[in-house]
Amino acid sequence: MSTSETSRFVRLRVEMVVEVRDPGAVTKDALRRVAEDTDMPEGERAYTESAVTEDPAEALAYLIDPAELLGRVSGVELAQASWSSEQIDYDPDSPDWVLDDDDEAERDGY
Repeated sequence: MSTSETSRFVRLRVEMVVEVRDPGAVTKDALRRVAEDTDMPEGERAYTESAVTEDPAEALAYLIDPAELLGRVSGVELAQASWSSEQIDYDPDSPDWVLDDDDEAERDGY
């Protein structure tokens, strides 16, 4: 495919750092969503329940759905998505958490 043929595709990169103030609530929501998923095979259900119970980051990743984020955007269809989450050490005052020049250029569309 030439660039003109593929120019309708956009890679959207989003990185968020969130503070989980109530891990139990996140886990509870994730377990409720797992229970409501009628298409999930039982073997996968047991694995998913275990993963979201043991790790709030896994529970949060299970609750985030890129298709839902685009659900209200007219004229856009999700072609492919992947996402993950992990617990991190975060210090908002650290220079390590400041956008670098490449991040600022991407943010500004360059």
